[in-house]
Amino acid sequence: MKCKKASLVINPRSGQNVARLADVIAVLSAAGWDPDIGIKEYGGHSMALATRAAKTDADLVIAYGGDGTLNQVVNGVMNTKGQHSVVATIPGGTVNEWAGDIGVPFDPVRAALTLVNSDVRKVDIGHVEVQGLTFPETTQMDQQQTKGKKAGKKAKASSKARHHFLLMAGLGIDAAVMAGVNKSLKYKIGRAAVALSIAEEWPKHRAFPVEVRATGKGSGDADMVWKGEAQQVIIGNTRRYAGYVEMTPDAYIDDGVLDVCVITEGNPFTTMQQIASLFLRHKPDDVTAEFFHGAHLSITVPASVAFHLDGTAVRLKDYLGKSERNVLQHTGDMEHVMVNYRFDAMPHALQAAIPHTYNDTLFEKSAHKEESQEVLRQPTDEEKSGQQAEEDIPKQDDKWFEKLQHDHPDLIKALLESGRKVTVIGVSQLPDKKNTYVVAGTIEKQSTGEIRPVAVRIDSDTTIINSTGGYSSPAAVQNLQEGTGIVVEGKKSKRGVISATRVVI
Repeated sequence: MKCKKASLVINPRSGQNVARLADVIAVLSAAGWDPDIGIKEYGGHSMALATRAAKTDADLVIAYGGDGTLNQVVNGVMNTKGQHSVVATIPGGTVNEWAGDIGVPFDPVRAALTLVNSDVRKVDIGHVEVQGLTFPETTQMDQQQTKGKKAGKKAKASSKARHHFLLMAGLGIDAAVMAGVNKSLKYKIGRAAVALSIAEEWPKHRAFPVEVRATGKGSGDADMVWKGEAQQVIIGNTRRYAGYVEMTPDAYIDDGVLDVCVITEGNPFTTMQQIASLFLRHKPDDVTAEFFHGAHLSITVPASVAFHLDGTAVRLKDYLGKSERNVLQHTGDMEHVMVNYRFDAMPHALQAAIPHTYNDTLFEKSAHKEESQEVLRQPTDEEKSGQQAEEDIPKQDDKWFEKLQHDHPDLIKALLESGRKVTVIGVSQLPDKKNTYVVAGTIEKQSTGEIRPVAVRIDSDTTIINSTGGYSSPAAVQNLQEGTGIVVEGKKSKRGVISATRVVI
């Protein structure tokens, strides 16, 4: 993936995501990228940081946090007219749904290595807005006054409203649970904080009336597809939910439609059946769930029903104009005020960084159609060199350096004067630069014993010396395992990048 300017939008999570920031910066810089940093300071700040990055022509905007941070970055980028920024993620949240879907490692350094070896793919996103409210008879006069004030003018949503979602939207108990989660507690105990919120919200939850209308990829009036009582409504652009269950198992990220799962109302026995189904089958039971899909969806529910986008609770009032908010505020019975939500699929609207090794499960149109032919293809000379060089790489051994020093004392003595001993964390190839690799690792400062992160850049100008004293191609570094030691000679930058001139593996 070609990139010059990368912008990191970071949710610090009480400092947890800042601890290894230097490691991440070193890897991105070794790839030839120029990363800048924006740290979330308040609610909605991540969206503002992403908007600023997109407006200043950042090639890549990276959400370093959870799915909520990613959602704000997506909205910030999409709110920028004429933007061309690619959106990526480095997992740093509780669930990290998107990272799990596309195969991004949860370790931030390994995620950064995966990112520099990613492809730019266009994906669908969902768009949501409130089309209108229907008030009970007791507020019909206020409703007519509201309509009069809006005559000829569409209500403008708050600037805080997030209109786009990458993963899914939810109406019902899940959104109420998300709204009730204590964030500081979630940072400390993770998913257990969500479980506590479930225990609190579940007894208060009641089934609610739902109307679902849908159309295909064309335009026109939506047709009624389902009406009844429901416990939960999920509008999915992807499949997995909470990292475990496929609530919308037929969804693709590039098919131009949204998938809907309605968990229907039932008695306590059928509710337990549904829960058992989720745990045992990893998807809803057809007996107590209804499935639909369409490019354009109209879903009507009571205003009292909680709402979330990509796992973060959002407020109904942020999607309303001033007049509507005033009338809603003076309406005591929220259960009888009906909200008409409009959900639209936006085909191929977002550029996303997808790992080069991803198997395209979420894509209807695979980018790796010829992958099956790869088995029949003969390896190139470079690949043969890398395979052969694997035998030259010492296995993990606490005395690897002493052995090398004994066998090649003159070489090691020269390297020790200008080289550094690096303990490998991982390796990634830069696909847009031939014979170029980034090795993430650590070095120990001799004077203090402090462990510092580094990223070694190896290319065609780097001399690779194997354990026997012979020479190998740069491809040999692909086989380096975590914990392996290498000796590196080269200049080290302030960002921890070593541009290797010679390497002993």
